[in-house]
Amino acid sequence: MSHGALLRNVSDDPELASHVMHDYRNADLDPVTRAMLDFATKLTREPAAMEESDVIALRDHGLTDEQILSVVLITCTFNFMTRLADGLGVEVPAEHQSEVETWLTSPAKDQPWLMKAKG
Repeated sequence: MSHGALLRNVSDDPELASHVMHDYRNADLDPVTRAMLDFATKLTREPAAMEESDVIALRDHGLTDEQILSVVLITCTFNFMTRLADGLGVEVPAEHQSEVETWLTSPAKDQPWLMKAKG
């Protein structure tokens, strides 16, 4: 399943998903979503240019550190999977797709290897 297809599946608005995949800057998005996509785009295209100010910008939009971590992990995972698939000329087998989707759409706190429970 492509990234766009995943977005269409988890979105209540398939048309918006198409606009986001084509050019998110001109899609009807709220400021928080636009900030997350700006961050993810920069992390994808210019990872060495990332600075603390990029994280602060997400915090200024109200994201928690856990949510910011999720943005980073999802971005990294999509980049990794794309390069893996492109490099090998393969796709994620259909029987494993639901596992990938669950991991990508679950909160970071639900990933025990990633976030320790508080308390």
